[in-house]
Parts: sequence; C-alpha cells; structure tokens
Amino acid sequence: MLSFRILGPLEINTETRVLRPKGSLQSALLTTLLASARQLVPTDALIVELWGEDHPGRVENALQAHISRLRRRLSALEPGAGESRLVTHASGYQLLVRDGELDAASFIIGLEDIRGRAHADATAAVRRLRCLLGLWRGQAFGSLPRGPLRQAAAARYEESRVAALELLYEQELRDGNHARVIPELRELLSRYTFQERFRQLLMVALYRSGRQADALSVYRELWHRLSEELGLEPSPTMRQYERAILDHDPSLNLRQSARPAEPAPAGGGAGRDGGPAPYARRLNHY
Repeated sequence: MLSFRILGPLEINTETRVLRPKGSLQSALLTTLLASARQLVPTDALIVELWGEDHPGRVENALQAHISRLRRRLSALEPGAGESRLVTHASGYQLLVRDGELDAASFIIGLEDIRGRAHADATAAVRRLRCLLGLWRGQAFGSLPRGPLRQAAAARYEESRVAALELLYEQELRDGNHARVIPELRELLSRYTFQERFRQLLMVALYRSGRQADALSVYRELWHRLSEELGLEPSPTMRQYERAILDHDPSLNLRQSARPAEPAPAGGGAGRDGGPAPYARRLNHY
C-alpha cells in the first residue's frame, strides 16, 4: 500500500521508506494527477499543466513517455498489486487513489467530520484539529511550479486550512484556553496579515486574559495597515468587535459568544419582545 503527501513537498510513502521523487516533469505529472485523484484529467489539460500554453509541437508523444515512466515507477513500488493505478482513457489519464492514501483528501474529509461534531466536545475537537493540521508540512506541492490545475487545487486546500485554523481557535476559546493561544494567533497574523477572523479571535483571547488595551491595539493595527497599504477600512464586523471590547460587553466572556453580528436596527436596540437586545443575541457562540 502506498500513500501520497502533497500538503508540502511531494512524498510517496511505502511500508519501508519515504520517497521524494526527483525530476520536475515527473513530479509535476504525479502531483497534477493526485490533485485530481480518481478523476480523469484530459490530455490537453495535462499538457498545459506540464509545458504551458506555448508548448512545443508533438508534445503528446512526450506526455505518453512520461506517463509510461510514472506507471512503471508506481508499479515497482507495490509489486503484486495487479492492475496499475495509472489508467489510460481515450481522452486522458486517471490516477486511482484509495481512501486514506492522500493527505489532502484525508484533511478535507477529516475537517468536515470535525465540523459536524465540534459543538459536542470542544476539547476533543481541539485535539483532532491539531492532529489534522499536522498533515501540513509547508505550502501545497512544495516549491514545484504550478500550472492552472494545481493552482486551483492549492487555493482550495489553503481555504480548507484557514477554515480548520479558524475552527481550532474558536474551539480553544470555547474550551477556556485564551491565554495559551495568544502567541499562536499572533504568529498566524504574521502570515495572514489581513485575515480578520484571526484578529477577532486574538482580540477575544486578549480581552478574556484581562488585556483590553492590547485587544484594542490589534484592531488599530489592522486599521492603520488597511488604510496605508490598501486605502480601505476594517469591516463592520471588526468595528463591532472594537465596540464590544470598549463597552466591556458581557457576551465576550467565556462560554458566551464572541462574533458580533449585524448592528442593531436603527431606532433603538430593543429586541422583538421589547426588551434590550444585547450582543449575546446577535453573536455566534463558541
């Protein structure tokens, strides 16, 4: 049984060793097929992925030679496996990958499962999310140049990674670990400078740690950077976080919500029953 890792530099794991394929075209071919695992990749799309739009003439023969070489190498890694994983169709090629053999697929499936269970047990969700995020060893596909197919796949994987990180720190805060996650959230912001959700979570973590001034400085830093670098302002949601912290709103406390929603309607802050409409009614809980 083989397993493939593309959430970082390309690796192939066998029962006895870890292989890091050499050769840019072979690696590009394998990672492209892995990014479309179980799906047929049209010949034309593979050619553009490997050689670009301005590819040389008669490149189909070169692609067939690379396919044959990759098929032999994969077959040599699992002798006795029977039929080849790399299947040729009339219009393209397909790489057969089973459940649990591709780290990117395992990551996405695992994240969806955790999302469905997260609110039942924050501690368990944190443990599983940290294990799942450990599948990442760097940027998807490592430093390999990417064509259109792998660019799109890398963007999808990165979106899922950010979603997993957001869920992780929401659950950490829900579990009362606000002081522990402050340095981790600060490190994340060095990589995702304009990712507002990470700033919101850091502001809540600081506020719950008794550091109101530091929480407000996180907002002000974003305001300055957006203004100076992009000519923009923070979103209404970010401004609601600032207001909630300035007001010492109780909805920011542990076990209550911390995601300000839409501002109260004009003409007053009363709820539908005529009573006050506190933040707690308008925030998502974690």
